[in-house]
Amino acid sequence: MWRDLTPIGRNTTTNGYRRYAWTEADADCRTWFKEQAQNRGLTYEVDRNGNQWAWLGDPEAGEAVVTGSHLDSVPDGGAFDGPLGVVSSFAALDELRARGAHPTKPLAIVNFGDEEGARFGLACVGSRLTSGQLSVAQAHELRDADGLSLPRAMERAGYDPDAIGPDPERLARIGAFVELHIEQGRALDDTKNPVGVASAIWPHGRWRFDFHGEANHAGTTRIEDRRDPMLTYANTVLAARKKAKLAGALATFGKVSVEPNGVNAIASLVRGWLDSRAADEETLAAVVGEIERAAVERGQRDGVDVRVTRESFTPVVEFAHDLRDQLSGLLGGVPILPTGAGHDAGILSASVPTAMLFVRNPTGVSHSPAETAGEDDCLAGVAALAEVLEGLACH
Repeated sequence: MWRDLTPIGRNTTTNGYRRYAWTEADADCRTWFKEQAQNRGLTYEVDRNGNQWAWLGDPEAGEAVVTGSHLDSVPDGGAFDGPLGVVSSFAALDELRARGAHPTKPLAIVNFGDEEGARFGLACVGSRLTSGQLSVAQAHELRDADGLSLPRAMERAGYDPDAIGPDPERLARIGAFVELHIEQGRALDDTKNPVGVASAIWPHGRWRFDFHGEANHAGTTRIEDRRDPMLTYANTVLAARKKAKLAGALATFGKVSVEPNGVNAIASLVRGWLDSRAADEETLAAVVGEIERAAVERGQRDGVDVRVTRESFTPVVEFAHDLRDQLSGLLGGVPILPTGAGHDAGILSASVPTAMLFVRNPTGVSHSPAETAGEDDCLAGVAALAEVLEGLACH
């Protein structure tokens, strides 16, 4: 499975992956998922929001145990973030069958669409739509860098954009959702454990900072006459690092656009996107507020107008304690640890009991071609997921 999936969407220059929602690479990943389901005799379906499902047992029976993750990537992402969870889900099902286990509840494997948000700027679109945390009207407003809307992109990919929306009936049939994921950090490596259980997801969000200045000639405009938004933006980036460090939080400007984007032109507009995360919502709000204040104060000195728009926000997620503790018990008391990364499991936690398993990442690197996990650890993850699925669905 891993060999078949590895080449899809890989950029030969960077060795990273560019599997963006509703593109050719995404379609190839979806074909791979469908083939894996059909090869195992599973019931395959695509829901109203484009998420793929592979069922063992009756999907209508209720109390289903669901596992899976996503197959899309961030720009030049690594091979494991998302795909490891999907590949491991199919492998865990194979392991259950090899053991002769007999599920008494329906089992399903899911590939949630557009988890990374690399194309339309909003993470977890598939699970947000399904759970009603993203409205149809909001989804219709999403645009990619070329101005193409989400509905039109879905339509071009052969899906019906008029069908998207909340799917409470489907969620009501799920008794538990367990997502396996490579650890995005190296806490497990420090504890020498190949597998861990998630306790919580830090609250996190994305904010767009628009810095409006005045375009002018780089070679003829005096320094004192400039209204250069790049200066305000650069100062804000440095302020974000300082404010986050002081609060024990995280703040990252990882995406920027510039107009008119000429080497010999002072910019008229710099637009930067802030990703910020913290252990609690109060700290997160304080950090983002401090960053915004720093931007506005510097903008006043530079003659630059600063406008801030919150584009997404996910509150703190405490995974279901009883399910979390059950997983830890089934696996012999493996470490329980929090994460600062968002996941579909976090989105679904408001609707169904959810839990997560992490597989050791020896370097801690993620969202990068350097992301990796050892084969023995990946196999340990499969064995752990099989143990969990047997415990939840076969007794």
